[in-house]
Amino acid sequence: MTEESRAQGTASDDPRVAVLQAVVDRVTSWQDGADEPTVRKELDEALGDSDVDVDDETRERIVRRILDDGSHFDVAGVLS
Repeated sequence: MTEESRAQGTASDDPRVAVLQAVVDRVTSWQDGADEPTVRKELDEALGDSDVDVDDETRERIVRRILDDGSHFDVAGVLS
């Protein structure tokens, strides 16, 4: 088992994944082309509406991914 597959296995076992994926999908759907402060604000609000709490480093990875890719992505990859 590689380091990456171990990390992915851990993230996929994380109960936050489904809720966080829905949050990211929501923000990504509505924020296509939005600037960084808007994406951050929308992500924070969406997380506030959920029962999921993520640390600042994870939030930053999510914001970067939304801004850089501009498309839906598997959130389990940012949790590792």
